[in-house]
Amino acid sequence: HLGRLWLSTSGCVDHPIVLTEAVCNPLYSRQMMSELLFECYQVPKVSYGVDSLYSFYHNRRQNWPCSGLVISSGYQCTHILPVLEGRLDAKNCKRINLGGCQAAVYLQRLLQLKYPGHFAAITLSRMEEILHEHSYIAEDYIEELQKWRSPEYYENNMHKMQLPFSNKLLGSTLTSEEKQERRQQQLRRLQELNARRREEKLQLDQERLDRLLYVQELLEDGQMDQFHKALVELNMDSAEELQSYINKLSLSVEQTKQKILQAEVNIEVDVVDSKPETPDLDPLGSEQSLEDVESINEFEPLFAEEQPEVEKPVAAVQPVFNLAEYHQLFLGTERIRAPEIVFQPSLIGEDQAGIAETMQYVLERYSKEQQAILVQNVFLTGGNTMYPGLKARVQKELLEMRPFQSSFQVHLASSPVLDAWYGARDWAVEYMTREEGWITRKDYEEKGGEYLKEHCASNVYVPIRLPKQAPRTAEALAPSRALTSSAGNPCEQA
Repeated sequence: HLGRLWLSTSGCVDHPIVLTEAVCNPLYSRQMMSELLFECYQVPKVSYGVDSLYSFYHNRRQNWPCSGLVISSGYQCTHILPVLEGRLDAKNCKRINLGGCQAAVYLQRLLQLKYPGHFAAITLSRMEEILHEHSYIAEDYIEELQKWRSPEYYENNMHKMQLPFSNKLLGSTLTSEEKQERRQQQLRRLQELNARRREEKLQLDQERLDRLLYVQELLEDGQMDQFHKALVELNMDSAEELQSYINKLSLSVEQTKQKILQAEVNIEVDVVDSKPETPDLDPLGSEQSLEDVESINEFEPLFAEEQPEVEKPVAAVQPVFNLAEYHQLFLGTERIRAPEIVFQPSLIGEDQAGIAETMQYVLERYSKEQQAILVQNVFLTGGNTMYPGLKARVQKELLEMRPFQSSFQVHLASSPVLDAWYGARDWAVEYMTREEGWITRKDYEEKGGEYLKEHCASNVYVPIRLPKQAPRTAEALAPSRALTSSAGNPCEQA
């Protein structure tokens, strides 16, 4: 993505850059990015910020407090970020390793188990489409599941998703002439196949017959030693057995030659006296081998057709079932089960706390006065917060955890996906002429690549503090000097 930074003709970037980074980003990651920007692209200055805080900055209103509790749920993870007096409290930030990606994988697993026949068609991209267009967050998950048990509620709230399929019918709509032509083509292929097999069989039998005749000539010439060696190689015991094999092979060769000649004559007759309108063709003649008849019987289902005595209009063969309905996914409880994992990670076997538990844990780390300030502005942002019903679910969870008659407010970003970019744009325009938040090349060279200038939408900068070595005192050096002097005079030790 760094190739889209509007490079100048000299290969440099001559304008400031605003980059987003993860919450509590490691110093090493920021150091590598700063080194790349300043050393490779010659950027004049750069600013780092957190995407969810930019969204919070963009959605601020006149009556909004500067403090709040930001819930940012994206594709890979979910963050709970407390903001006090306009600055991020990084010590109490929490992350849940669940987001839209895990919900899509869970939904894919549910539907593949439900529809094993469409295993390959249930892809992650289609699951993300279902999450965005058909899923919602239940205000009360258990109560919502009880509603889905009602057949009437299921029929009224079940969504259908059509999978792609081919509308080609299993039956054929060919005319009788086209069927006849196709049948003749299949028969010609079968004839060619049988002729090739006969020729191969004839060649093998002829080679073996020549070999046996050569051995018989050895016997007639009186070369008994070579004759007996040849019999052993042929696995035969006597000359009578050799003669029996020669007679059998000679008969087989003659029969094969007659079949080849008869097949050629039948093909010539079929070419001269072919009648395409006659369905009962016998191109192989009356004297067919058993293997020819079996081969024709294998193709018989392809050749079966009605007698074309009376021409009838050919109607399209209707399928046994509706292919379109077979390729439909019926979305029932899956609509609420997949997005529910951010509140109940145990549904997919994750040993983590959900949004409600994590939010309560973060609030309990503050005093009651600070808790009251934070819950007055609970802000939802990120692409995974676009589910219908999420705002009502967070309000319900806050109502259960907050004291009696206490007040709170939950706000949803105007555009949860794009508000981070809009906020970064607003911040860059407002702070373009200021020094706050911008890291210049001079700062980079003096303080290192991990250096960060804080602003209202940035992380908290925690510099690296290397422990200083304590100076060695004279008393500590005295024993070592004594040991050195004693080691250097071995005669005195003796």
